[in-house]
Amino acid sequence: MNIPAQPTFDDIYAASKRLDGCVARTPLLESTLLNQWLGQRILFKAECLQRTGAFKLRGATHFLIRLKEKGELPERIVANSSGNHAQAVAYAASQFGIPACIYATESISPVKAAATKAYGAQLALYPTRPEADAAVKEAANTPGTVWIPPFDHPDIIAGQGTACLEALEDAGSVEAVFAPCGGGGILSGTLIAARHLQPNAKVIGAEPLNANDASRSLQSGIIESLAGTPTTLADGAATPSVGRNTFPILQQLDDFYEVNEEQIAYWTQWLQHLLKLHIEPTSAMSMAAVASWAVNSPPGQTAVVILTGGNISQATMQEVWQTDYLLQPPNVTQQEEE
Repeated sequence: MNIPAQPTFDDIYAASKRLDGCVARTPLLESTLLNQWLGQRILFKAECLQRTGAFKLRGATHFLIRLKEKGELPERIVANSSGNHAQAVAYAASQFGIPACIYATESISPVKAAATKAYGAQLALYPTRPEADAAVKEAANTPGTVWIPPFDHPDIIAGQGTACLEALEDAGSVEAVFAPCGGGGILSGTLIAARHLQPNAKVIGAEPLNANDASRSLQSGIIESLAGTPTTLADGAATPSVGRNTFPILQQLDDFYEVNEEQIAYWTQWLQHLLKLHIEPTSAMSMAAVASWAVNSPPGQTAVVILTGGNISQATMQEVWQTDYLLQPPNVTQQEEE
């Protein structure tokens, strides 16, 4: 597959025009109570309300639209994913009438696996992510087959970046933009869009401490991979490493946070309570970074947070709620900057 140059804001803008009518323009939401606690205005881009329940639909759909424009739509589609990309590819493939097979680990969230099948895709499960990744690469070599990568392709990054483009168009002037990091697709697209639309705004990422390959990569200056399958509530950010396309963009971030499991559960509970939305831990994770930014910044500023998805299994929900963190208001003064 010929991979084009790094995406630009023009690519994201063009992607937004292609996706008009194909994906939902999700709303910006806020909590007055949270704003009062933090002393800042926090606007949430609710991609948990996206079709398929996550931002991933933007990248997968844009990828296929680009193939159609070039007259290169395949006979079949394969993809590898921990869940949200699986659903996105399954749904997007069904819209183009193309059969799809998703390669994933046996630890895939049951709700994401069920939705993937419901959208018409086959599901091939493997014990580990490297095994699933190896299998999808082999399948992609079959004639007439195209592999839709989860994040590491300019057309995917451009599609994901449309979420931030919409958010900043709706929000107006902001001082900071936050997004979680798995492979880096949404965070890369967010940075490109924010740098063009709000060049003075800080762009800040977050990932699980238990899956901190991106943080280690940013510190070392080279792409680092996880040694094994991480144990984290934020399953959407459990990718083995960032990509060759996303990493150079991530290196331009203003700040980056590692978030422990307690904080992930804490903010998942609070965002679900305050926003009255079904929000998955990967989305809520960014709030640990937001809280630290809020207490270390002059009051009265505005930030946008990309809530990337809302697909969460019963088992994960039970883990999130093992301890009830809603008994006391958030103590934001205890947030530590990584």
